[in-house]
Amino acid sequence: MRGVIQRVNAAEVMIDGRTVGRIGPGLLVLVGVEEGDTLADADWVAEKTARMRIFADEAGKMNRSVVDIDGGLLVVSQFTLHAATQKGNRPSFLRAARPEEAVPLYERFLAALEREAGRPVARGVFAADMEVSLVNDGPVTILLDSRRRE
Repeated sequence: MRGVIQRVNAAEVMIDGRTVGRIGPGLLVLVGVEEGDTLADADWVAEKTARMRIFADEAGKMNRSVVDIDGGLLVVSQFTLHAATQKGNRPSFLRAARPEEAVPLYERFLAALEREAGRPVARGVFAADMEVSLVNDGPVTILLDSRRRE
């Protein structure tokens, strides 16, 4: 499972002109489920996301998590995080999990993130055509991959 964590001042997800998720300062998290991912992968990415210390403390050092600052969390599913781009110019998405495998793991990730954060998580709609807007803060963008836990 991959997660792209972006520190934001604000983020919003719209579908057909209607806002379905919006946060102020916090994290926008793009999540992609790969074929063969497990419940443990979802839990690991959720825990790392909630505990990632990428917000400034009183001394200006990145030492606080989204939980520490009581920041917002907005999660958007994105199968394209598993694009294979080695051959040609058209990406292949064969490594991305099919919906019947991906949806339960995506839902597990959301539940685990809510548990870790101690509050509800705003979200997009799985497999919907979404418009995502954000005001990146920093910019700070972190890639998590549950298959690279070294």
